[in-house]
Amino acid sequence: MKMPSSDSQGSSSSFSSSSSFSSFSRSIFGVRQEQVHSVEASHEPDSCNLELGSFQKRVTDRLNDLSGVKDDELLTIDWVQRLLNAFISCQEEFRAILLNNKEHVIKPPLDRMICEFFERSVKALDICNASRDGIEKIRMWQKHLEIVFCAVGSNKRALTEGQFRRARKALMDLALAMLDEKESGSVFSQRNRSFGRHNSSKDHHSAGHSRSHSWSVSRSWSAAKQLQSIANNLVPPRATEITATRGLAVPVYTMNCILLLVLWTLVAAIPCQDRGLNIHFSVPRQLSWSAGVTLLHERIMEESKKRERRNSNGLLKEIYQVEISSRHLTDLIDSAQFPLTEEQKTEVERELQELTSVCEAFRHGLDPLERRLREVFRKIMTCRTEGLDYLGTSSHTE
Repeated sequence: MKMPSSDSQGSSSSFSSSSSFSSFSRSIFGVRQEQVHSVEASHEPDSCNLELGSFQKRVTDRLNDLSGVKDDELLTIDWVQRLLNAFISCQEEFRAILLNNKEHVIKPPLDRMICEFFERSVKALDICNASRDGIEKIRMWQKHLEIVFCAVGSNKRALTEGQFRRARKALMDLALAMLDEKESGSVFSQRNRSFGRHNSSKDHHSAGHSRSHSWSVSRSWSAAKQLQSIANNLVPPRATEITATRGLAVPVYTMNCILLLVLWTLVAAIPCQDRGLNIHFSVPRQLSWSAGVTLLHERIMEESKKRERRNSNGLLKEIYQVEISSRHLTDLIDSAQFPLTEEQKTEVERELQELTSVCEAFRHGLDPLERRLREVFRKIMTCRTEGLDYLGTSSHTE
């Protein structure tokens, strides 16, 4: 089964990247103080409230754990896997809450809130697919790096001009592959893939048919605008809504925020069309998980500012290392004169060692990362399908 692709280009085309992220911030976290207090607590001491309180605490602990890592761990492939694992755990616990409270799910206003969450979840699937395409793009870079190693990294004999020419050609191909796909005309901007079943020939659509629910993302798709579409009209529940839903409006709101935070981080980290990080998170301090969200946002934004240029490929530490080391190695090759001096040999070996390290990270980390993305995709599908079944609206919304 292919999950819906929900390209929001038509409804959000008037937003620029900066304005979309600004609106994103206001729509999610610009809440009133009385709403903040009501979101975090309900005063009915029953098993439902204990379950909801436990859920909020686990969300808080996971965010604190993710935001408190060392600088050299943040935004690595391993860390992104941890982020996705945390989301999967939150999603499963949220699904259990819905299962345990079926009789309340079908009642207003909770039915409306859950339907809105499921609509955002469908749009999230596009970002999962776009991130998967980004992983494929990284694999292409890895192939160019392996050519470099074959040329100059695996020969114990003295390096020759011919080896350097082959390595330089591979490095130039890598630099072109790492250009923004709209500039380079990459096949990734034309190929559509998803985590659903393999597309048969009769399923093929043109790029203009981007709203088809069997595809990944179109050439004109925008990650920033998709996030804006997901963020629209997302506000904390009012005190009356929390009371009417026996507190269940709280985990729905929490999961909406966690979903959006994870998606924003994926877009920040992994190669993705029309990335944008111009966002100001203003999370109410009274929310138990606000400190983790704020710190995570601040650290990712700080990492972005450290980069020497506008990074079009993502903030993964491994991507940055490829950019830096491949650039340095290219400069060394361009300036080399034969026979090489001992200093030149040492510098070349040092940059090759850096690239070897990052290639090992790609080799061991990209497949597990893709599996985590696939699991996120499936968990979202499962929760949505079950929830729509409770609401009795599957036939009208599928």
